[in-house]
Amino acid sequence: MVAKAALMWPPTPCQARSPAEAAANLAFGARLRAYRSDRYLTQRDDDAKPTLGGIKILADRPGEARSLFAPLDRVADGVLLTRDLLSEPANVLTPEALAEAARKLEDLGVKVKTLDEKEMRRLGMGALLGVAQGSAHPPRLVTMEWTGGAEGKGKKGRPGKGEGPVAFVGKGVTFDSGGISIKPAAGMEDMKWDMGGAGVVIGLIAALAGRKAKVHAVGVVGLVENMPSATAQRPGDVVTSMSGRTIEVINTDAEGRLVLADALHYCQETFKPRAVIDLATLTGAIIISLGDHTAGLFANDDKLAKALTQAGDRVGEPVWRLPMGDDYDKQIKSDIADMKNVGGRAAGSITAAQFLKRFVGDLPWAHLDIAGVTWAKADKPTVPKGGTAFGVRLLDRLVADAFEDA
Repeated sequence: MVAKAALMWPPTPCQARSPAEAAANLAFGARLRAYRSDRYLTQRDDDAKPTLGGIKILADRPGEARSLFAPLDRVADGVLLTRDLLSEPANVLTPEALAEAARKLEDLGVKVKTLDEKEMRRLGMGALLGVAQGSAHPPRLVTMEWTGGAEGKGKKGRPGKGEGPVAFVGKGVTFDSGGISIKPAAGMEDMKWDMGGAGVVIGLIAALAGRKAKVHAVGVVGLVENMPSATAQRPGDVVTSMSGRTIEVINTDAEGRLVLADALHYCQETFKPRAVIDLATLTGAIIISLGDHTAGLFANDDKLAKALTQAGDRVGEPVWRLPMGDDYDKQIKSDIADMKNVGGRAAGSITAAQFLKRFVGDLPWAHLDIAGVTWAKADKPTVPKGGTAFGVRLLDRLVADAFEDA
């Protein structure tokens, strides 16, 4: 370990930033880049990369720099929390364990509520429960509410309507075997981070609460494990979602949208949000489309889509909007139920988004497919190899720009 490093920052503006702003952001970047997941290493090679114990930046107006760094430091806490969750193996991070990790946000003043299987069954969450029924680990649905002393009105002319909270909904499949439609063995170990959407939502709420954001924000995460067993959901089954709509399950490996269907409906019924953004490692098709650099964006609201795009560009977490429409929606028409959960290979990411859209109505909504950007296979400037937490900084920036009270 390198115990300390010192860096003197020149008292000249850098890319239109003041010296204090530049120093604060440099320290922020150092925190993000210094992360490493080594909890399960009992010994290290001599040539292992050094870990920085601390950094001291000598800059003009150090008091101002520290003040500017304080909220960035709390955002970094949220990013690192998400990376920690993404890095955990599935035998450790079960749905129950992930729910307990979310509950720790109560220490930051967040109101956390957990629904167990019995409560979800009473509410009619047949879509989510259908995914979970093959696992020995029971499902959970967790809500996290941060009021921050805000009125929930957002900024005039910005995305959303009404005076409810801005809501974030995450897919939390702690391991995805594919169920009866089992995945190929090669690469299946990666499916421990199929809870990436939920991890981002938990990290985001931690960041907002940590920096005392003046916003009414809600996080909702549906937590399940998708396993094959004698009790597992079968291709051809029909389930009834909390909304009352029926779904023909053609492929049990298209499970994330089933989890989100009930989570999205519960979010709307419970919190009456002014806008909702969901995140999910939803489709392999988005990786074919956009690779591992850019997240897929789908939306029914142009203002919200534009705000997300701008926020992503500002923090270096880019998103790209893809089309939606009735022709794509027809691909998920079922002969025996209200819809089916897949629409064939063509436009797979789009038909998945069309499925989700059926559960949000006319509420301003956006869906981020983060399957390609949740895990980095190589080091990047502020993202070490491993879990990226892509989305935490993007959505924190969105809140600050579009929803946070002045």
